[in-house]
Amino acid sequence: MAKYLVIVESSAKAPTIKKYLGSNYEVVASNGHVRDLPKSQMGIDVDNDYEPKYITIRGKGDVLSKLRKEVKKADKVYLATDPDREGEAIAWHLFHTLKLDPKTTSRITFNEITKNAVKKSIKEAREIDLNLVDAQQTRRILDRVVGYRISPVLWEKVKRGLSAGRVQSVALRLICDREEEINAFVPKEYWSLTASILADKEKKPFEAKFYGIGDKKITVESEEEVKKIQKAIEGKPFTVADIKTGERQRKAPLPFTTSTLQQEASKLLNFSTQKTMRLAQQLYEGVEVKGYGTVALISYLRTDSTRISEEADASVRAYIVENYGKEMEAEQIKEASKGKKIQDAHEAIRPTDVTITPAKVKDSLARDLYRLYQLIWKRFVASRMQPAKYETVSVKLDAGQYRFTAAASKLVFDGFMSMYVVEDEENEEKSQAVVAKLTRDSVLKLSDLSGEQHFTQPAPHYNEASLVRAMEELGIGRPSTYAPTITTILARHYVVKENKNLYVTELGEAVNNIMKQAFPTIVDTSFTANMETLLDSIEEGDIQWKTIIRNFYPDLEQAVQEAAKKLENVKIEDEVSDVECEECGRTMVVKYGPHGKFLACPGFPECRNTKQYLEKIGVACPECGKEVVIRKTKKGRKYYGCENNPECSYMSWQKPVK
Repeated sequence: MAKYLVIVESSAKAPTIKKYLGSNYEVVASNGHVRDLPKSQMGIDVDNDYEPKYITIRGKGDVLSKLRKEVKKADKVYLATDPDREGEAIAWHLFHTLKLDPKTTSRITFNEITKNAVKKSIKEAREIDLNLVDAQQTRRILDRVVGYRISPVLWEKVKRGLSAGRVQSVALRLICDREEEINAFVPKEYWSLTASILADKEKKPFEAKFYGIGDKKITVESEEEVKKIQKAIEGKPFTVADIKTGERQRKAPLPFTTSTLQQEASKLLNFSTQKTMRLAQQLYEGVEVKGYGTVALISYLRTDSTRISEEADASVRAYIVENYGKEMEAEQIKEASKGKKIQDAHEAIRPTDVTITPAKVKDSLARDLYRLYQLIWKRFVASRMQPAKYETVSVKLDAGQYRFTAAASKLVFDGFMSMYVVEDEENEEKSQAVVAKLTRDSVLKLSDLSGEQHFTQPAPHYNEASLVRAMEELGIGRPSTYAPTITTILARHYVVKENKNLYVTELGEAVNNIMKQAFPTIVDTSFTANMETLLDSIEEGDIQWKTIIRNFYPDLEQAVQEAAKKLENVKIEDEVSDVECEECGRTMVVKYGPHGKFLACPGFPECRNTKQYLEKIGVACPECGKEVVIRKTKKGRKYYGCENNPECSYMSWQKPVK
């Protein structure tokens, strides 16, 4: 019997796929990329038409050795890396590194790890798509030349250890621009007037908001204006000038894309973008579920499309009819229009099997994994349900020359909201039952008229979710790059996160100013978005990949040379700690190295003393009473331990609280 070898990216997928393919298939993992550009140099031969130099990634020798042994045993090899540009590039690197025979090697992809999808992919095996490879290769080379040519300028002018990135620099600029906008904002005063009105035969008053004079809307800007209006309507009867009744619908949300999943998980579950992607990856690759074995619960997690397959659409509709009734099934789904920024390579993020409900997996999944699956499952089912319907009443009330308005709405059919409640609609009218009973002949009496002072507010600080939304709207980056970009600017300490908001640091401000001054094109949002469009064109085969590099590199090189000559040095003050240097008595400062924060003596180079930086969390050690600090294992995993270690052995993986 013929032997087949399937090479996947992640070892977590291997058991699930092996289960579907049978005993004559061996499934092994490459654990990501096996070849990359060298870290010690730029790795792009500028004099040889920008030819990239790829080397085997350090530590991948054992993996490649195992793969070569498996290849020798196999009659046919299937490269089943992820179904995106990055996955295509990994397949291409594996093909060349393992010296595979094109006659016995095929590329397969599946959007979900289910029996049907995996078996179908074998039947539809194809060659490696070199256009996809070239698009990824171009992104990698662009990012490499930007990083390796601009970063040394930052080292010289600001401090060593900094980095510039093609997308991260634009994300940093967005945060800096928002900060400047907030700092420059001048608030304006305005007032709201609310009338409490009693209708005849009613015990409870209803509220009406001040509108203006007749049909002309007026903004009340001072307390004097409030008093003038109050005086003018004192003793004046309120009459009903107009009543309008109607029906309003609230459409079901579309299934998740990578961006909308990150935003909703941040808002509803308080997850960072990085955590959302890590958990979604586990759900995609497969988890152990009682009664099902190892099963992949969701479709591919990196997508900018809201499209779903006909098969998935039919199954969710059947589920809705069976469990909620025919009246809850949506008639027709209009997908979001596919703009130029939408690649639409994959389906939306959805459950692989809608009948595996959150209730069925709750006992098998860790809490956060369960909460994310529940969010994805509910959103998907809701997307194929009827809109919610409201009966609405809006009333115009006149008192002298001034007009007030009152509105009420009543939910008459909950539709998708029985499954998924959208919480971001702040302007939902309060349900005022009295308003619905008003007629043109209603006798009304003013009970109270109150004014409240307000000030206009600046745009809010970005948080991870709103930054992802802004990047998506501007066409900066792609679903796979949102989370890594935010992680990078946080790790570089260009930005800090406090109470979910992102704030630029002094270091980030200095880097952004240099980038704007010396490399305005790199941090221009339109240029970066256009570059994404060009990468899409390479993927579609419309542009040769080296054309992009040939046009980009000379301008970048010229800007680097000019920046090295013209830019002034920037001094960034180090954060002062409360630790005294035991060698010279100076107060030590916090520095940032490749592995994070450490303490260093400010007397360098005379005093070269350095110490581990232990960040206190404001909680006393339950065993000895000293401070609990954040520590890291040798592999970099964070834990919480006593500052008095090794005398005190207290540690915890979970963050302790007071």
